[in-house]
Amino acid sequence: MLSEKELIHYSRQIILPEIDEEGQAKLKQSSVLIVGMGGLGSPVAMYLAAAGIGHLVIADQDTIEQSNLQRQIAHTLESVGDSKVSSAKTTLENLNPWIKVTTIEQRLDGEVLDDAVANTDVVIDCSDNYATRFALNKACVGHSRTLVSGTAIRFNGQVAVFNQTPESACYHCLYQADQFNDKNCEDQGILAPVVGVIGSLQATEVLKSLMGIGQSLDSHLLIYDALNANFKTIELTKDPACEVCSA
Repeated sequence: MLSEKELIHYSRQIILPEIDEEGQAKLKQSSVLIVGMGGLGSPVAMYLAAAGIGHLVIADQDTIEQSNLQRQIAHTLESVGDSKVSSAKTTLENLNPWIKVTTIEQRLDGEVLDDAVANTDVVIDCSDNYATRFALNKACVGHSRTLVSGTAIRFNGQVAVFNQTPESACYHCLYQADQFNDKNCEDQGILAPVVGVIGSLQATEVLKSLMGIGQSLDSHLLIYDALNANFKTIELTKDPACEVCSA
């Protein structure tokens, strides 16, 4: 049930006929896991908090460095040296006092990862390493959780939705664990607004998924080229031989 203050707070969203009070109530009842509170996780978390997701679980083991602030908009100069999740929690609660924010200040793996995925409705991958991405995907497949994945480097970004149905592709259908060496913004650089674009798209896909509206990016990879101002979408297919989702 939405309070009078919440109805006012979300009024510009509720007025959309696809959402209405019913959709807003679904968001309030939902829980979302965000892995990574950096360049992608910051806009994702802030937009989902503002939109009224009832419970946000945010996970990151890192502390804030000054070089993060160019793109990690959930943090400020005053929070340099603080943990990213504690800084982000303060920002999110200031944005919306009607939500619950739970922090996990450690690298997600093993039982902690499994529990976090099992106890949330949708999982968002904003991590910066492939080991976490593959582990997160495996846990999402195991618990039948939708995974909204985003990456960004230099002038480029990608968004995809995996595992939304049993027929959907998973992250492992698209990528193999031995394909990559981890490259990050420290090595390659990043244009600050690119993570904002990708993070906003991730947040949008999460909201649509939770409310069951619109056309999802399920089993599609959306590629953004900021330097040349274009988007393209590639359809993905479930790999019948995938060792993660087709077993």
